[in-house]
Amino acid sequence: MLNVAIHKLNLSRILTSKSLIAVPVGLLLSASAMATPNPSEAELAFNNEVLECASYYQISSSAIANMNAPQMQAVGDRLLNSSKQAVSLAQQYQSKEDVESKLSEIKEKQLASLPNSKSLGSLMGKYKVSCKTLLAAPQKRLDYWIMATM
Repeated sequence: MLNVAIHKLNLSRILTSKSLIAVPVGLLLSASAMATPNPSEAELAFNNEVLECASYYQISSSAIANMNAPQMQAVGDRLLNSSKQAVSLAQQYQSKEDVESKLSEIKEKQLASLPNSKSLGSLMGKYKVSCKTLLAAPQKRLDYWIMATM
């Protein structure tokens, strides 16, 4: 990506004194914008909760889809959208690869905790209210983790 930007620059512009300063600064800004920041301890704890919610929503949505009950389709779609929202939120603090890896790990643990794929009672009891609250006010929950990890 940076190579393409460099090749597109006009050679005569590069040779001017202003451009010689602008090019390295521009490259530095581009490189830093592409780098994934290292999440803080608070952000990691927050992301863990967010990904627990994403997993809960995915598992619940899948269970509803497998019920083959058309009247529940809207609920399943809403749960799936909540999962996407949670994943998107998590990717603000960690790389896509880290989010996918952690989400997969959490989902395996949650599925293993269920007596069977249709018994979602334990997950619902643990996540239904807290996940709804977290997605409604994520900054409030992140603020909690910032204070808790000081």
